[in-house]
Amino acid sequence: MITIAIANQKGGVGKTTTAINIATAMAATGWRTLLIDLDPQGNASTGMGVDQGDRERSSYDLLVEQVPLSECVQGTDIPGLDIVPATVDLSGAEVELVSVEDRTARLSGALSGHMGHEICFIDCPPSLGLLTLNALSASDTLMVPLQCEFFALEGLSQLLQTVERVQQRFNPDLSIVGVVLTMFDRRNRLTDQVSDDVRECLGNLVFESVIPRNVRLSEAPSYGMPALVYDHGCSGSRAYISLARELISRLPEKRKAA
Repeated sequence: MITIAIANQKGGVGKTTTAINIATAMAATGWRTLLIDLDPQGNASTGMGVDQGDRERSSYDLLVEQVPLSECVQGTDIPGLDIVPATVDLSGAEVELVSVEDRTARLSGALSGHMGHEICFIDCPPSLGLLTLNALSASDTLMVPLQCEFFALEGLSQLLQTVERVQQRFNPDLSIVGVVLTMFDRRNRLTDQVSDDVRECLGNLVFESVIPRNVRLSEAPSYGMPALVYDHGCSGSRAYISLARELISRLPEKRKAA
């Protein structure tokens, strides 16, 4: 199983929207896909239609109580896509894990040897705390959603510094599969300027596919479904399908052949 953390310490960049829809797109192309909701807000779980009362086991149980992954996974309405949902209990996990010796390796241990899925996406909280460190330590690679706004590069540099520290201390094999430009508005001159700046700075690390500002993308979670199911033909859905194709092309051949 290849594991991809979806992270950016800045909130409101389309991180959860990306996690939900890229996971759905990968499942639609035939990959046995797992989505782990590691954000205490639980928005990815809600966006996948998993009600609070149906979250019997959660990512809190996986991390803190060390309940086996197989007991925390539950199905979704999307064929081939399973989820480990999040509950409000997760908000206390950072405090509870502080005194634990292997506090940054809990998730890595939980995912080790798992054969039930081919690819796993981890929706991280909008911070660089213990939960995100667990995700980065457990992941093969990182996907970074980046909103096309003025302060985008400033936040990105902080995240890249954190990735370097994780590589040095916890996970030397961690890489970055790509940066996804989100909330792209071609009518806004600043959007084009930010996009040009990011591409000039990071080159091929930036995905060619960009995610537009799209009302249907924003509406879909309130109906408990990914945009790809809510409105398959909208511009946002088409963008995530394109992103999934591009992501697959960037995965190592031995992974794709597995």
